[in-house]
Amino acid sequence: MWGKKTVAVIIPIANNSLALSVVQDYDSTGYVDEVIVVGEEADSRLGDSLARTRARYVKQSKPGLGIAIREGVNKTGADLVIITEADGTFIGRDILKLLSYSDDFDVVFGSRTHVPLIAKSSGMTFARRLVDDLFGKITSVLFLSSPLTDVGCTLRLTNRKAWKGVQKYFKCDSEMFLTEWLLLIVKNKTRFIEIPVHFVAKKKKTQAKTASYFVKRAVFILFYIIKIRFFV
Repeated sequence: MWGKKTVAVIIPIANNSLALSVVQDYDSTGYVDEVIVVGEEADSRLGDSLARTRARYVKQSKPGLGIAIREGVNKTGADLVIITEADGTFIGRDILKLLSYSDDFDVVFGSRTHVPLIAKSSGMTFARRLVDDLFGKITSVLFLSSPLTDVGCTLRLTNRKAWKGVQKYFKCDSEMFLTEWLLLIVKNKTRFIEIPVHFVAKKKKTQAKTASYFVKRAVFILFYIIKIRFFV
């Protein structure tokens, strides 16, 4: 509970990969009324882990991070909804930052690009930070919005009003949903703010991405920003 507002944390998972400590980390803040874990299927091991927490499991209808987030948000009636990751990428106490700004803003976006809060093994290289910051500045200029430095950070907060104001425009089911959601909030002139959050080492190592992957992704995001600005 934040003041008189209820708070839910949505944790999308992939391949039943959930660090139990993540649920406990957010739950231990004392501000979370509900934790919802969303995934494609739950095995007995995941079920046993969640049984030791207050978290509720929701099976998503089809694959995709965007699907998981939307179905998770629509499964809670909480006034304030926070999205995070299942692998320990972010830390629970950072939700206090999001909540404190929720009194004045409808949406609070996290940013992973502030150097003092970036862990060395987080994967946030100088080049990646530079590109993320560039996309944020491009978005700020094209949409004449408040400053942005990161258009794809998972950790974010929305109230019900802001969510209902843009949900009918959602098209993307993949991880690009995070960028789509942010761009729609900005275009809709919703009151938002971006704040720095910790970006730490992931609990499990993932396969390293090639330079060509990041180039292709960067081009795709750039065209996506232009599409939302001028054609949606």
